[in-house]
Amino acid sequence: MKLPDLAELAVRNLRESLLRNSLTTVGISVGVASLVAMLSLGIGLQQLASRRLMKSGLFDTVLVTSRRDLRNFGREEERGGPAPAESRTLDEPTRIEIEHLPNVLEAYPDIRFITELRYEDKPHLTTIAALPASAKSNDAFETVQGQFFSSDMAPEAILQKTFAEELLGRTPKPGVDETNVAELAAPLLGKELTMRYAQREAAQSAPSATAHDNAAAPGAESLADAAYSVVSRELKLKIVGVADLDPESMRGPTRARVFLPLKLAESLHVMQPTDLREISRAATDQPVYSSVSVRVNDPNQVRKVEDTIKKMGFNTFSILDASRSIQQFFKVLYAFLGIFGSLALVVASIGIVNTLVMAILERRREIGIMKAIGASDSDVKKLFFAEAGAMGLLGGVVGVALGWTIGQAINLGTNVYLKSQSFPPEHFWSVPWWLVAFAILFSFGVSLISGLYPAARAARLDPVQALRYE
Repeated sequence: MKLPDLAELAVRNLRESLLRNSLTTVGISVGVASLVAMLSLGIGLQQLASRRLMKSGLFDTVLVTSRRDLRNFGREEERGGPAPAESRTLDEPTRIEIEHLPNVLEAYPDIRFITELRYEDKPHLTTIAALPASAKSNDAFETVQGQFFSSDMAPEAILQKTFAEELLGRTPKPGVDETNVAELAAPLLGKELTMRYAQREAAQSAPSATAHDNAAAPGAESLADAAYSVVSRELKLKIVGVADLDPESMRGPTRARVFLPLKLAESLHVMQPTDLREISRAATDQPVYSSVSVRVNDPNQVRKVEDTIKKMGFNTFSILDASRSIQQFFKVLYAFLGIFGSLALVVASIGIVNTLVMAILERRREIGIMKAIGASDSDVKKLFFAEAGAMGLLGGVVGVALGWTIGQAINLGTNVYLKSQSFPPEHFWSVPWWLVAFAILFSFGVSLISGLYPAARAARLDPVQALRYE
């Protein structure tokens, strides 16, 4: 039997029991819609997570830490390298060495400290972090109110919005829309902050290094005998910008509430925790860092740069490490969503079997006539496969459209709720082309499998007995 004749006969047979076949097709459509809706939700959530990672500005960055750092004990990287006590120190010569590695754009230290800032004679204790000039292109600082630092050595500061609210004495109220950053920046831009900090100085002699310092840290004399002294300093800072950073999602260098230019922060020689852990190196006057951020010129080269730095005896972490865990999580999520979404399609496949079996009982004489005039068992099987495939194909197309509509409706409703709670809108749903093709082909395949038993049963009919059937 030729394919056009087979298709025409299958369509005609489906039209004869239009209501029953339509209900079966609707069942397939609901099953496919369930599958598409489940998987598109998982895909949308994964894309949302990826967008958040990309906006972090750290997708091309490798965080390097020393194995001497107690926070890194027990990590898997240490098992294949030198013992922590024998590993290298993450100091300035090492940073320069890393910066000259292939595919590395820059390597800058993570300088942050907790100190006191005075604004209008009122003290405010907060965390300060240093930013390189390249942070200007970071998404987090693209919408800064005011401007970025005028130079690497400018005594200027950029404030995070919650700290700006603190300086102005504003307390956010639950359920009330967040204060506009432009409103916060207007009274603060151009104003002056006084920063008080502890400076590390190379000790000439213990008495002279600490006698003039009334605010020296307890135990400064013993530190001075070893290598250096700690003295109290002040610095006037001009507020040049207010950044709309979310404190709940800040990572890396943005995990602070006040930001200074990197070169300026380096020149201050602020006392760092690593100075206490590395007293024996303090006499060399080379700063020791808790971590160094390494920017790579191509995200595809991040893994290669990580491997090179690990061979140098350091621990590394990048967004790729986090994304691998995320991908593994979403693979498991896809499996569960796919299984639950397919259950409705399995139920619909039972409806296909029932519909075709009923068609066999109703068309016994027709099947007998077909066999009597020369139709083979294979032709009869092809006819029932064609009918099952037609219902599966039509149900798949309608199901994809229905699943997409459900996704858009839920996404719209979710964004309306987020807007009512003063959260920015998000896109939680995504139906890529490969999911559309997969859903239609899967529906078509399940329908053909469902047609196996009815087709085999129809092919086994004896034409003589079939013609006698009333």
